Amino acid sequence: MDVYGLIGNPVEHSLSPPMHEAGYDHLGIDAKYVTFEPPRGAAVEAVESAATLGVAGLNVTIPFKQAVLDAVDPDPLAAQIGAVNTIDFATDPPTGYNTDASGVVRALEHHGVTCEGVAVVVGAGGAGRAAAFALATEGMTVHVANRTAEKATTLAAAVDETAGSAAGHPLSAVPSLLDDADLLVNATSVGMDEDRSPVSADALHADLAVLDAVYSPIETRLLRDAAAAGATTIDGAWMLLYQGVEAFERWTGRDAPVAEMNAALRSRL
Repeated sequence: MDVYGLIGNPVEHSLSPPMHEAGYDHLGIDAKYVTFEPPRGAAVEAVESAATLGVAGLNVTIPFKQAVLDAVDPDPLAAQIGAVNTIDFATDPPTGYNTDASGVVRALEHHGVTCEGVAVVVGAGGAGRAAAFALATEGMTVHVANRTAEKATTLAAAVDETAGSAAGHPLSAVPSLLDDADLLVNATSVGMDEDRSPVSADALHADLAVLDAVYSPIETRLLRDAAAAGATTIDGAWMLLYQGVEAFERWTGRDAPVAEMNAALRSRL
């Protein structure tokens, strides 16, 4: 039996185990997906221990996505983003990937949204970095807006230097940026704990696609406002699903059963 898993702190409410195990069950793969909660500050030791135990692959979540870089050989995109959320132990040293990036792109593709034109990414944290690099690599012009404008400018400069065209802005610039935008990505936690949106409703329009990385609740204020404006809406569970699908396929070498994994995920939301 192959063992895959997730390291994070905390991880008790993770939706990854049922999602991945639905995939194993559907394809008849003899595998198990488990969670590990090492102490904060013990990321490298956790990865080394997993390798010793024969774990075939790991997902990585908060707060370890940056720290595990010291224990893996990151692929070029993960190195650019500066974070790893998937580790493959088939190589020595293990290879680190950032499937959050492909999760953004594949979620958009699933909804018929092409990565063309102008994207506005709100948030310059981990999800924002993954989205900005992914979209710029696909050829979009990316505008990053953040509460701390300096962080947006720093991220945009890194994207512009290595992946494609990008610029940084304060949050106050978002309404004007959206006038000519094709895509809006909320990569902040705004909307998770309260019925609030990071973007004013009157800035949204029907020519937008809107991806909200928040998946709890599944329908956020931002997505309701976007739907009312006639925009294409994509909830955060699609991003969560497709980052997992990408990891599943890298580990197993099989096409993931997306419908079954999606059903297992949404049954827990």
